[in-house]
Amino acid sequence: MSERLADIHRRITSIQQLGAVVNAMRGIAGARAQQAHSHLPAIHAYAATAADAIGRARQLLRDCPTTETARSGPALLVAFGAEQGFAGAYAERVIEAVSSEAGTATILLIGTRAAAIADERQVRVEWRRSLPERAAAVPALATTILEAVFERLAATAAARLDIVFPMWIAGQGSVIQRRTLLPFDATRFPLQASPSPVLVNLSPADLIDQLGQEFLFAQLCEAGLEAFSAENEARVETMAAAKRNIDQKLQDLATEEKLTRQEEITAEVIELAGGARTRWTSP
Repeated sequence: MSERLADIHRRITSIQQLGAVVNAMRGIAGARAQQAHSHLPAIHAYAATAADAIGRARQLLRDCPTTETARSGPALLVAFGAEQGFAGAYAERVIEAVSSEAGTATILLIGTRAAAIADERQVRVEWRRSLPERAAAVPALATTILEAVFERLAATAAARLDIVFPMWIAGQGSVIQRRTLLPFDATRFPLQASPSPVLVNLSPADLIDQLGQEFLFAQLCEAGLEAFSAENEARVETMAAAKRNIDQKLQDLATEEKLTRQEEITAEVIELAGGARTRWTSP
């Protein structure tokens, strides 16, 4: 084998190995996205149950205020970003969505890769955590976020709590979503008549406050799962594009290898033919 053919063969082997890695990453990302999808119905049901309970509790609080007292402090912004790379431009989108508010809002950022991008762009982040590697660990993260939020609400009298997270929509890719969670307005939950008298051990106001926290927890879980799913869907798409490029490169190298072999065979035939002619014409 000539040096040129050996070089082509080494390149083919190297790219095939890269293709195996890309396929593995694509498979892992696809499995993780499916994990997140499988958990979302339970979170939606949990949020619906909390919302229904708030509506029932409002029946006990008809003559009392059900909205929080207005605050004048800065806003809290919980942003769910990318944990890892290899997801195309996805990792930058959440930071682009919140960077303009870094000077006026207290940002709580989820995602190691997102935090690195925020540091590169000098976006001030007050608090940061990693996005879990497993969808089942998202509720524990939501609990940690909720604790951090309440600590800062007590310390800063923040006027508002917003969450920003990506949602993967088929045909559109990741679409940035924004929701306002606080101030909590219980009046947006329709009154629900209870078929039997409600037995409670808390005052109606405390009951609604506790149920409101459960609803906030469900919203944070949903945002975390959507971000987890969106990152992995973006990685699947990026790896699929990489696989197409790898396949095309392998096809080009296979063609180059074939042409090189033909050129070398032709050169050998010409050389042999030239040697034969020399022998025939020699005296």
